Amino acid sequence: MQLLSKTIKLRLVEEVDAEFIISLRTNVAYNTHLSGVSDDINAQIQWIKDYKKDELSRTQFYFIIERNDGVRCGTVRIYDIKADSFSWGSWILNEEKTRYSAIESAFLVYSFGFDNLGFKKSHFEVRKGNEKVISFHKKMGAQYVGETEHEYLYEITKQAIEASRQKLARMIQ
Repeated sequence: MQLLSKTIKLRLVEEVDAEFIISLRTNVAYNTHLSGVSDDINAQIQWIKDYKKDELSRTQFYFIIERNDGVRCGTVRIYDIKADSFSWGSWILNEEKTRYSAIESAFLVYSFGFDNLGFKKSHFEVRKGNEKVISFHKKMGAQYVGETEHEYLYEITKQAIEASRQKLARMIQ
């Protein structure tokens, strides 16, 4: 499965991506607002093997973000699938990203969740202090719905994403 946009694509993660994932998740430039992971390649490979069962049962989807020339530039994951909503996170983009890869990858995630999986809304959390990502989600139309000790909780509807897509169409098409 591959999801395509103007400058990037999403493809499902494979075991060969383990080292790349660890390089992102253990890099202090990218992991400030993420949960910690081990730098053990074999543990990451095993995690991917175990994850593939979830992929088959359609309970989570983990994507590698690539530029259209095949250079890997990030990750994003869909998980916590509920009756009417899905969550997404593990969203990392490195210095190889394209100018609009954040917007494009977000729209690809929403297209997958809304169009492929059939949901009408998405729920997600953003770590407190992650102001850049909070601002991004608010501009996309996300609504604050609560918070925990460490995270703000948001929801966004398919309609809000469609409105954002229309506003930003010239950038992503």
